[in-house]
Amino acid sequence: MKISGSLFPFSLFLAFILISGASSAHNKNDFLECLNLQFQKSNSESDSIYTPQNASYSSILQSSIQNLRPASNSRQRPLVIITPDHESQIQAAIYCSKKYGIQLNVRSGGHDYEGLSYTSQTPFIIVDMRNLRSISIDTEKNTAWVQTGATLGELYYTIAEKCKTLAFTAGVCSTVGVGGHFSGGGYGMMSRKHGFAADHIIDAKLIDANGQIHDRESMGEDLFWAIRGGGGTSFGIVVAFKVKLIVIPETVTVFNVTRTLDQNATQIVHRWQYVADKIDENLLIRLFLRSINSSNGKRTIGAFFTSLYLGPVDDLLPIMQEKFPELGLVKEDCTEMPWIESILFFAGFQGQSRDVLLNRTPVSAYFKGKSDYVKQPIPEYGLESIWKFLNEEDVNRAEFEFSPYGGIIDEISESEIPFPHRSGNIYMIHYVVSWSEEENAESKRHINWIRKLYGFMARYVSKSPRDAYFNYRDLDIGMNKIEGNTSYKQASVWGFKYFNNNFRRLVHIKNKVDPTNFFRNEQSIPPVSLW
Repeated sequence: MKISGSLFPFSLFLAFILISGASSAHNKNDFLECLNLQFQKSNSESDSIYTPQNASYSSILQSSIQNLRPASNSRQRPLVIITPDHESQIQAAIYCSKKYGIQLNVRSGGHDYEGLSYTSQTPFIIVDMRNLRSISIDTEKNTAWVQTGATLGELYYTIAEKCKTLAFTAGVCSTVGVGGHFSGGGYGMMSRKHGFAADHIIDAKLIDANGQIHDRESMGEDLFWAIRGGGGTSFGIVVAFKVKLIVIPETVTVFNVTRTLDQNATQIVHRWQYVADKIDENLLIRLFLRSINSSNGKRTIGAFFTSLYLGPVDDLLPIMQEKFPELGLVKEDCTEMPWIESILFFAGFQGQSRDVLLNRTPVSAYFKGKSDYVKQPIPEYGLESIWKFLNEEDVNRAEFEFSPYGGIIDEISESEIPFPHRSGNIYMIHYVVSWSEEENAESKRHINWIRKLYGFMARYVSKSPRDAYFNYRDLDIGMNKIEGNTSYKQASVWGFKYFNNNFRRLVHIKNKVDPTNFFRNEQSIPPVSLW
């Protein structure tokens, strides 16, 4: 077997590890020997194992990290990174991890806000799914099998290559990995019309804690329910999802309109809250709020109304004039295009070739994110207080994102899948603050700012519990103990925020399929046996 990036024979590599004194309580060289043996048993010859001594180790580790903050604060680096190209290699990693007590993390796209796929409190390995990214489209049945190492951009590109009137409802960031995005919900610009990505999963291939491979039938409906919005890596390693594609018109319409405070942004944002979840379900108007410099060089608030309408502009304008005239939308603000071009528009690639969607490398930064759900409109004086918070940070450093709900989201039961945030929510808030590498020493100041903001916003958002979106991971909400027992009370702090009453059912399923808590991290579902 060849070890990637290294000319050392495997036996010399082990000798080097022993001589360098790198052995630990979790015996790395024994683990590697076990992995080598399991690969041989499955006739799996691969160069997909990376250790810190391999020349490519650092580039593989860094290649899909979006948030640099967790890695900069982590005391642990993965003992090994495995990039499997076959299920048998995942089975080998599970077997050897269990045998030697080494934590196994799974990474599909690397966009985890808290870096739980590529950091840990204890010695760990990464199973990086980047090589398992095949996509198979069936245009007769309107379905697709998507391996979880694929990115959203790769999925959208492949669909568009097959058919102009098929699409999938998921996020706008093209480098997000399918595995984490689908298993945590998957909100996107068509969610008011077509729901979340997880709503459209109709089958899956999963490897459990015993290394057994299951489809929907063999895993059973409870486990299949859990992985569609409950965070897949709590229950196993999902290798692929089968999804139902959606039919769309050949032409859609987009716009991005900006209003500042001297253009009545406060009043328009306030009005948006009464419109966004009730307007035509073919229309989704997302709102971004930032502190910016105005044309005269003074600080102001920019409100960016970014929208997708599933139809032509001549159908959109009467809706806007009737339901949201305050925005003052005109035909010149709008652009008609095929759906795949709207993907480029919202990802910031307008005018570029769709081939850019195949680029898997994310834009990396240091940032902290949080989320909330809003059930009652925030009054104008509340918005004005938010403007003050935004102005405390530098221009374009911090952002609010208001993502509207309503439409079909209201019509699907909270118990249908584990994703519970349905009827009663006007919109979701995403808060984020970012900083540069040079400023990372001051990261505490920015994190304190967003935590102070989060405390202030408690008066305007959901309560008992205060909800949060699972795909915007936030360890401030609560953490499990990696070593030792985590009580139900401790786990439920974050569990109910992400999953509401579905958390109890998720815990029951976790206890059934993974009672030893093999698949775990700081926010995985703990089994009853550990309470």
